[in-house]
Amino acid sequence: MKVELAQLEGLDNGTAHNLQRALQVIARRAHGTTLIVFPETHLMGFPSSDTVAGVAEPLDGPTVQAVMDAARSHQVSVVIGFAEVDAGQYFNTTLLITPEGIALRYRKTHLWASDRGVFSAGDRYVTCEWQGLRVGLLICYDIEFPESARALAQLGADLIIVTNGNMDPYGPTHRTAIMARAQENQAFALMVNRVGSGDGDLVFAGGSALVDPFGSLLEEAGREERCFSVELDLTQLAAARRDYRYLDDQRLRLPGDVLEHADGRRELLIPNHP
Repeated sequence: MKVELAQLEGLDNGTAHNLQRALQVIARRAHGTTLIVFPETHLMGFPSSDTVAGVAEPLDGPTVQAVMDAARSHQVSVVIGFAEVDAGQYFNTTLLITPEGIALRYRKTHLWASDRGVFSAGDRYVTCEWQGLRVGLLICYDIEFPESARALAQLGADLIIVTNGNMDPYGPTHRTAIMARAQENQAFALMVNRVGSGDGDLVFAGGSALVDPFGSLLEEAGREERCFSVELDLTQLAAARRDYRYLDDQRLRLPGDVLEHADGRRELLIPNHP
């Protein structure tokens, strides 16, 4: 399976520019690409509490619709982040968009300092069936909490995709975390980070990566803007789980109601979510 990692710069509150960059990447995808993954909130960048109302869009807004049209036109799936508004609340949201439409929506559950006061936290973890795999989404700070990836594993995830907006000096933290989350859950993990500078003094750390189900780092980008393809050897899933399975042997399971949907989506609700 060929996946393209789009490690891009972005403009905060720069929807038109960021969308144009995304559509260019989709149109120029490498032959045989099945999936393209972009960074956290790529479509809007990072809004502030003063700007979020002006840039956030609903799920059926024009910017997401433009990405859906491109995915359908080019027959490729896309994972991309945006600032979502729903019933007066704002969410840091990542979507899995296939040529058929939106397959998965995940709202960031662990809010970083700059998210607080801008976004509300999500209340569930989600997975779906895609290309014969069960896929789950996480966003940036989520991967520093082992239970986030374990929640996806309890839902059966084979591939954990992380849209990232990690900045200096925390690049090494996410490098360690993405390898650990893959190894702990015997699943592939893909992380795509932003590069360049943001509002204020932020400098984004890059380091987009593919990790196999043994926790081995197979591909890693530097700090420059780069779009590159990686290959997932899906036989490694069975190999990593052949001799033992952590999910079978664990003594404590995460609590929460599991919802099974007719379209194959599974959700784990976070208990006592405010």
